Amino acid sequence: MKFMKLGSRPDTFYTSEDLRCVSSEVSSDYTIEVSGSRYHLHKFPLLSKCLRLQRMCSESPESNQLPDFPGGVEAFELCAKYCYGMTITISAYNIVAARCAAEYLQMSEEVEKGNLVYKLEVFLNTCILNGWRDSIVTLHTTKAFPLWSEDLAITSRCIEAIASKVLSHPSKVSLSHSHSRRVRDDDTSSNRAAAVSRGWWAEDIAELGIDLYWRTMIAIKSGGKVPSSLIGDALRVYASKWLPSLQRNRKQVGKKEDSDSDSETDVSSKHRLLLESIISLLPAEKAAVSCSFLLKLLKAANILNASSSSKMELARRVALQLEEATVSDLLIPPTSYKSEMLYDVDVVATILEQFMILGQTSPPTSPLRGKKGMMDRRQRSRSAENIDLEFQESRRSSSASHSSKLKVAKLVDGYLQQIARDAHKNLNKSERKRICRVLDCKKLSMEACMHAAQNEKLPLRVVVQVLFYEQARAAAATNKGEVKMTELPSNIKALLAAHNIDPSNPSAAAFSTTTSMAGPEDQWSVSGLKSPKSKLSGTLRSKLAEDEEIDERFMNQGGGRTPSRFKAFCAIPGRPKKMFSKFLSINRNSNDKN
Repeated sequence: MKFMKLGSRPDTFYTSEDLRCVSSEVSSDYTIEVSGSRYHLHKFPLLSKCLRLQRMCSESPESNQLPDFPGGVEAFELCAKYCYGMTITISAYNIVAARCAAEYLQMSEEVEKGNLVYKLEVFLNTCILNGWRDSIVTLHTTKAFPLWSEDLAITSRCIEAIASKVLSHPSKVSLSHSHSRRVRDDDTSSNRAAAVSRGWWAEDIAELGIDLYWRTMIAIKSGGKVPSSLIGDALRVYASKWLPSLQRNRKQVGKKEDSDSDSETDVSSKHRLLLESIISLLPAEKAAVSCSFLLKLLKAANILNASSSSKMELARRVALQLEEATVSDLLIPPTSYKSEMLYDVDVVATILEQFMILGQTSPPTSPLRGKKGMMDRRQRSRSAENIDLEFQESRRSSSASHSSKLKVAKLVDGYLQQIARDAHKNLNKSERKRICRVLDCKKLSMEACMHAAQNEKLPLRVVVQVLFYEQARAAAATNKGEVKMTELPSNIKALLAAHNIDPSNPSAAAFSTTTSMAGPEDQWSVSGLKSPKSKLSGTLRSKLAEDEEIDERFMNQGGGRTPSRFKAFCAIPGRPKKMFSKFLSINRNSNDKN
């Protein structure tokens, strides 16, 4: 790091009782008080370089206090030693304090040519701001003197210097040996050039407070030369440095917000400001940050009770790349740590709504529309190769959109499996059956079918219907009359056999089961389980009996109507979005009942 030495005389300041004095043959003739400390000094060396002290002595000789002195006694002694010609050392760590103190004492060219203000400005502009680490340290120290630093344009000059170095090639940047963990002066030119793609500057500027960091990142982004992916990496580094404890100590953070302590409330407010500032800096490009990072920010937003606009912005960004998420990413804690729910389902529903809206606003291009576009382009004398290339691009885009929807569908399947224990752990059997009415068993994935087949809390009718559709789907996929059932448990095979669904002949099973659905009794009586070939336990038979009893009670409450029991399974909602919304509404109703 760069430093500057001024003066040649030795330091002769000493403390006598509660006074600070200078060892000299001439007796002290000037007493001055700074930040509670009293100094016995000499008028001549001080007044010859400090215009403010000259005016104090001429206007009010009895006044000897310097209120609100920037930098306190350390900065004052630095300026006083300069006046005495004693040796002082200026570096990035104290140049801001020295500059503010010199400005306060008015040590300008008006009093003496080449005064302290002039020398500090030259050192700042020619040395400090040319170094990477010096610029960051200087900017960091400005937070102790925010008003003075703004008035003297120190803050803005440091930010401009840092941004210009990020935007320039690393080989053009003066880097000190202690500045960074990734790039040094002794690195080869090839290593320094390769550092651009790694965002060598991200860890260093992460040391700044959020206000200075935000202004620095705005200056870097406005340059337009740094890729959005590097901006995203820098934000990830900063968030991991300042927001790690929020992810691990959720209950402690919640308790702090409920506390009456002003200091704890201030900490939560600072964290909330930091989070919302990071959100405002997110690049607009889709792939700038990962979906996992966005969901981590959303979890922190819930814990810190961030503004609804910030949460909505994160939900919209997550929806743009939802296919990249995992089930664990979507397990977002609720807003209040006192909530009985383990996860916030509403925010995930908002993400899915945004995903569906985005899918509707940008539909895939059809081949017919592509052919029409080809004809129009031929009329414009466009080459055939370009036309074919654009058509292939549109088809790839359409395929990618369809693929992302499939990934999101599987993601929702896994998410529902994960949260089912929390969202519906206290539901009774009739409420479970009402939930199952919105399921479209034809559209369940293989993983969801296997989970449903082994879920003891699902109504047995749903299990049988799931297995029936899975058998029919397998038969249609293979176009054969025989489907292997080696992957199904033995009790599930017995369940299919008990309801006249032959595992070895799913086509016949489809016909027999479809016709059986239309009967008034629906052939779902417990007597079907009394076949000697059935391997179902007495527990399953009793569960079916309980289901029938609940059905009769439910029908009697509904006015004595007895519709077909399989109408519940055939009632499929019109849009996937409705399925999840009904799922949530039932969840809320169950909570209200409890």
